[in-house]
Amino acid sequence: MSESLRVAAVDLNGQLRGKRVPKTQSGKQMRMPLSVLNIDVFGADIEHSPLVFDSGDQDGVMVPAGRELIPLPWVAGAAELDLRVMHKEDGAPFEGDPRIALSNVLDRYARHGWQVIAACELEFFLLEDGGNLVPPVNPKTGRRLTGTEILSLRELDGFDLFFNDITNGAKLMGLGDLTITTEAGVGQFEVTMTHGPALHIADHVILLKELIKGTARNHGMAATFMAKPFSQESGNGLHTHFSVINQAGENILCNQTMLQSAVAGCLEAFEASTLLFAPYTNSFERFVAGAHAPTAATWGYENRTVALRIPSGPEAARRIEHRVAGGDANPYLLFAAIFGAALEGIERKAVPPAPIEGNAYEHPAHLPGLLPDLSAAIEGLEAPLLKQFMPPLILENLAATKSQERDLFNKLSDHDALMALIDAA
Repeated sequence: MSESLRVAAVDLNGQLRGKRVPKTQSGKQMRMPLSVLNIDVFGADIEHSPLVFDSGDQDGVMVPAGRELIPLPWVAGAAELDLRVMHKEDGAPFEGDPRIALSNVLDRYARHGWQVIAACELEFFLLEDGGNLVPPVNPKTGRRLTGTEILSLRELDGFDLFFNDITNGAKLMGLGDLTITTEAGVGQFEVTMTHGPALHIADHVILLKELIKGTARNHGMAATFMAKPFSQESGNGLHTHFSVINQAGENILCNQTMLQSAVAGCLEAFEASTLLFAPYTNSFERFVAGAHAPTAATWGYENRTVALRIPSGPEAARRIEHRVAGGDANPYLLFAAIFGAALEGIERKAVPPAPIEGNAYEHPAHLPGLLPDLSAAIEGLEAPLLKQFMPPLILENLAATKSQERDLFNKLSDHDALMALIDAA
């Protein structure tokens, strides 16, 4: 059996970029151009990027991310992933690496003696493979899925071999136990991940997407996390839960003042962070009133219509659920935006507006909301508040990347644009 190693870092779109090398090269220094982390969703260089011709397309050094080698169970042979981050030639971290952007935010928490604990709920659609945007065939019945089956055990059982490979693969990869349910869309499912340190959970989102996509192909299907594959179906979300633990193991969000200040920080950065929640033109099609994809800067207790929900449960488990992002979001950038904004609120002792009771889609018109489209979201990256916790190079590169993608997608038909995102998102 052939043994191989994938040495990779994650780009701005949440894609693994790197090399396939013999297993014997494990632990060796690896290099690749810094510009590789700033390419568009089609895999092309960003035009006029200073990381390309202006700098001679300089190499960076791929530095181990501090994780053990990760098995890739859907790949033929004994394949493993060596996850890395990019550093510059002088040894300094490359500020265009999204994983480093999140690490920088978490380091700020660490200076307070705090650690962010996170968990995610990730939605995706299974599709027929081969380029057709249609639901898959149920392996047990031989019939194509046609209707909504919310929380259906029978539908889960129909895809049991596929989900067995997912759950077993997740254990091999160190992703923890998974809870899987059917969702509101035809062929839509949700995976809930075990909570853990925020940086590792962001890694796990990337790895779980790769596992689900690769395993689906092995079962003759395709899987996509794009925000809105079907106009008449619900969209794919990436809900993020987080709490903050001090050195004594206490959850500081049990303190109502701390909790509300964290909420206030997130609400203040809500509009400017739109592109971190919705990175493609298709992402904005998910934001439909009444469809559990909040568009306004709202919060409340045990209310699934708001953007920031405070779930009920034991006081020690008090947490914030950020319900805005689509399944196509880069988890490192998403987490950096959410946790960075929350810390800004805590440090400034910010005070949020009153919590929403009842239907938040009927919110007061004066509340800020998401920016309306991709072009406005790109411009939103100029907000001074974002620059308090996001590296300027990340914001500059992201604006250039998304501008190029917007222009390219505008040249495609609706069908071709959707198909281009099936594999990418």
